[in-house]
Amino acid sequence: MFRGRLLVVVATYVALAAAVEIPQDAIIKDLIDNFESRYSDNVIEDANLNAPELIAKYRYPVEVHTVTTEDGYILEMHRIPYGRDANNVPNRKKPVVFLMHGLLMSSADFIIMGPSSALAYILAEEGFDIWMGNARGNTYSRKHVRLNPDALLNTDFWKFSWDEIGNIDLPTMIDYALNVSGHERLHYVGHSQGTTSFFVMTSLRPEYNSKIISMHALAPVAYMAHNTSPLLNFLAPHANSIESISALMGIGEFLPSSAILTIAGEALCRDDVVFQPICSNILFLIGGWNEEEHNATMMPAVFGHTPAGSSVRQLAHYGQGIAGKEFRRYDQGSSLSNYRVYGSFKPPRYDLSKITTPVFLHYSDSDPLAHVEDVNRLFSELGRPIGKFRVPMASFSHLDYTYGIHAKALVYDRVINLIRAMDANTFNEMDNN
Repeated sequence: MFRGRLLVVVATYVALAAAVEIPQDAIIKDLIDNFESRYSDNVIEDANLNAPELIAKYRYPVEVHTVTTEDGYILEMHRIPYGRDANNVPNRKKPVVFLMHGLLMSSADFIIMGPSSALAYILAEEGFDIWMGNARGNTYSRKHVRLNPDALLNTDFWKFSWDEIGNIDLPTMIDYALNVSGHERLHYVGHSQGTTSFFVMTSLRPEYNSKIISMHALAPVAYMAHNTSPLLNFLAPHANSIESISALMGIGEFLPSSAILTIAGEALCRDDVVFQPICSNILFLIGGWNEEEHNATMMPAVFGHTPAGSSVRQLAHYGQGIAGKEFRRYDQGSSLSNYRVYGSFKPPRYDLSKITTPVFLHYSDSDPLAHVEDVNRLFSELGRPIGKFRVPMASFSHLDYTYGIHAKALVYDRVINLIRAMDANTFNEMDNN
């Protein structure tokens, strides 16, 4: 894919060079050097670099920050404070955009597809200060002040769902990002579980609404009554027993990052390997089928970073939502346990009316995890829904928001325009006060 794009660009410039009598060898060498500094055709290398290394490889500024939650989880955040080619002046104060990944994903998913394609790089070039969070338990946040994620027959580290991610992790990371950047408010962009955890945070801790200028939900997931995911629908009837059975076997983690997966991705998912379609089908099974947006060449890089791990309880919590057709806190397994945690015999519903942040929902017709009917219900119950935007491609699916070939044109450009509009509105409000 990258080489093909390069050849098209080179051919165009060679024609222009001939017209103005510039030596072809010189212009071709200059183009290749410049192009290959922007785009990589070495997906194997990208698969083996961690997120900060990957950012540095493409000559973007990168910072690694860690913060400890009130319950002892040590979270790692990655920051791209300014652009590489544009808006690249250090120490100039810029609007902050906080990016939050989905289930089994990490900050790496906002950079895997490379400059000009990945959301984090695009936003940095547009003049934003980019902070990428990592939820407890994933590749970059697999630490605790006391608990061991690898302890045999002890799953205490993994006793959390996206309820804790929204109620504890997000506020901790957002406060830190605001403090370091010197801002009072920021923009939030979440994908999938990154939207779920935001809805948790701003309903359980409504004071955080005042810290968010705008929220952009890519594939918004709250209600899941109509989801068509084969995996989640298979697990949903067993949601209340999944974690207890796993705990008996000493298992609390689901699909952790693995060197074996990275090696398998390199060997089986490369171009010209007969097994590559299997790799593609794995992603289609999880996130929906869309060959139009699928970049098979990048499969080794994707599998080098994803899955990034989660708790079994995160998956079980989604299963409970599917089975019960509501957006509730985690069911602890018994009326007594629920009463002890929540003060009620049933887990309470998240009160979406408390979410007064201006929310923009970006959804698609073919998303198996964020069904149109569930998105409509979410929109109707939010305290301050501002916009609901259907992606203008019928086949656009769940993982296309991060890996899609045309995600920039179909989704990101609109998000950027909305963020700019909200920034301008914020400044106007300040001037009027």
